[in-house]
Order: sequence, then structure tokens, then C-alpha cells
Amino acid sequence: MSTKTIARMGLFIALSAVGAFLKIPSPTGTVALDSAPGYFAAATFGGGEAALVIALGHLLSSGIVGFPLTLPIHLLIAGEMAALAYLFGFLVRRTNGYIAVPVTVLANGILAPLSMVPIFGWPFFLGMVVPLLVGSLLNILVAYLGFRTMAKAGGKIAA
Repeated sequence: MSTKTIARMGLFIALSAVGAFLKIPSPTGTVALDSAPGYFAAATFGGGEAALVIALGHLLSSGIVGFPLTLPIHLLIAGEMAALAYLFGFLVRRTNGYIAVPVTVLANGILAPLSMVPIFGWPFFLGMVVPLLVGSLLNILVAYLGFRTMAKAGGKIAA
């Protein structure tokens, strides 16, 4: 990994830390605007480094409120977030935003909490699905609109 890549990732992780304090009300208190920098990085640079950015963003957001689902569960969620960033980056590059945005929003807002049903049950899913859909939509739209705005303006972040 080059020094430039490490510095760029540090910048996006710092932005995720700021977003981690911008909470969306939820039963766990972990839904926040921490993922937008990771999704932006996925669209701009690809899924690899974005996966680390978004995973650390989730851990920062959940750490602020004391890992309410336990650290092992939040590590699992961070892994899911990393996979979602990779998916988003892949879809943006291979298809377009009309596919990438709704697929990733639904995956993060419905499939991710659905994966926790065996552990926490259906009440957890029902309590988290709306905040996660709202949070996912906001994070992904901010990231995608930022990415498209830069692309249209001819802006380029050095790769």
C-alpha cells in the first residue's frame, strides 16, 4: 500500500468518524452517517480500501455508544458493511447508480438486519429495519451524488 493510499484512507476514516456522531434515531443508537465516506470511496477507488473505511466507520459509530450488541456482533456487522461497500463499488463500476443505489440500500436496510434474526429475533429486525433503510438511503445517496458531481465536474481524486 502506498503512502498516498494510506493518507487517502486516513482522510476517509476521519470523515467516517465525524459521520459517526451524526446519528439517526434507532433502538441501538448505532445508525449514523458514518458510511457515506466508505461508499464514496467504493465508487471512486473500488471496494478494497473502501471495505476497510466503512468497517472502521461502523466500529467507530457503535463504539461511541458502547457496542450495544457486543463487540463480536459489531465486528460481524463491520464485515457485512465491508461486503456492502465492495458490492456498491462493483455495481457502480459495472452497471449504474440506478441499480447500485437501490440494491445496496435494500441489502443494508433489509438483508443486514435479517441476518441478525437468528441471534436477536424478529422484534430486533422490526425495530431496526426502518432506521437502517433511512440511514442506508442517506449514506448511499450522499456518497453517490458526491461521486456523480465530481465525475460531471471533471474532478478526479488521484488513485
